[in-house]
Amino acid sequence: MTSSISMPASAALPAVNAGQLLKQYTPESAFFFASPTRTLLAQGVHDMILEPNGADQGDRLADRVTRVLAAASRAGAGQGLPMVVGAVPFNSTSPAHLIVPRTIQSAGPLNHTSESPRAHLPIAIQELRQVPEPRDYVRGVETAVGLMRSEVLSKVVLSRMLEMVLREPVDLRLVLQRLSQQNRNGYTFAANLSDPTAGLSGAERGVAMSRARTLLGASPELLLSRSGLRVIANPLAGSAVRSPDPDEDRRRAIALLASEKDRHEHAIVVDAVAAALRPFCRRLSVPDEPSLTQTPTLWHLSSRLTGELRDLSISSMKLATALHPTPAVCGYPTDRARDAIEAIERFDRGFFTGLVGWSDASGDGEWAVVIRCADVAGRALRLYAGAGIVIGSSGEHELAETTAKLGTMLNALGLDRAPERA
Repeated sequence: MTSSISMPASAALPAVNAGQLLKQYTPESAFFFASPTRTLLAQGVHDMILEPNGADQGDRLADRVTRVLAAASRAGAGQGLPMVVGAVPFNSTSPAHLIVPRTIQSAGPLNHTSESPRAHLPIAIQELRQVPEPRDYVRGVETAVGLMRSEVLSKVVLSRMLEMVLREPVDLRLVLQRLSQQNRNGYTFAANLSDPTAGLSGAERGVAMSRARTLLGASPELLLSRSGLRVIANPLAGSAVRSPDPDEDRRRAIALLASEKDRHEHAIVVDAVAAALRPFCRRLSVPDEPSLTQTPTLWHLSSRLTGELRDLSISSMKLATALHPTPAVCGYPTDRARDAIEAIERFDRGFFTGLVGWSDASGDGEWAVVIRCADVAGRALRLYAGAGIVIGSSGEHELAETTAKLGTMLNALGLDRAPERA
């Protein structure tokens, strides 16, 4: 699907600092993305790419992005490198939501020494539903472990969803500010998933905005970044819930690093990521041992892979679609894990466990894994969390892990924790 306008694609606006970009974000903004290296704010739509991202169509999506960016470069000569921004869903048959924006503003990373967002009252929940119910999630984990004992299945990632209707619409900018403050080393994002409304007026625009939808979150996990020939992937797998007591928190971190079960789960992911990257790389460095990384709610096992690409024709979009989905969000082997997810989860993940980020006309880009997120449409929200299941996984333990992961968005919304029951 294409929607072209006369303004040059991805025209560069005067540089500002990252904090100003965050303040300039509105629900009508096309895209906001803050990483440890840069901050982006995109406005308007020059072109759209709605393509499936399946294993047999990943190259098609990457090639389409390359062609659209080349056309945008010709349309906006002298305006800087055009960029594709947006999100790719988990489901291989669902369309991506990628755009070439009309304007892009770029700055360095957010300066978190700036003032915190203003205080606000906790949100009021009008309706709440958990999918599945906690007891059914525990049963699902047990079912998955049973499948691993009887089938060639090493890992499967099972997710939960909270559906909420609030009494008032979400203040997206405030939540985005809180996410960026609480998760300072992650990837904070807001992708406008609504249909473009440029050119509409009056009642038409009002109806369109009433259907506004935003993917909002703060992911700790970098799927892939490319800068010239240099490529980085940083998969996370294996987690432990943090404790407010410093001594207990330290004990849990040490136990996670020594856990045979979690190291096995992590190795499955790292091996798969390395295998997917090797055909594209002249050199690839894979750590022998995982390290620890942290968010406010969890410890994670982390491995930072670095490589040198064979040539500059290999774009970040091509690499991202070659990697997606990793066993960190799906399982292994991929096809069997997808089948297990479809049989056990019984809900559509949408963009959860997909990709969010950007790629420019040179092929450079950053793509984060869509986790610790919410799909927001006015007063309605869907919050997601998942956990990797392997032999030895406990349903109660994985339920506690997903509850902690839901805490990222719940805290940003002004709620202390996930409710135990609907």
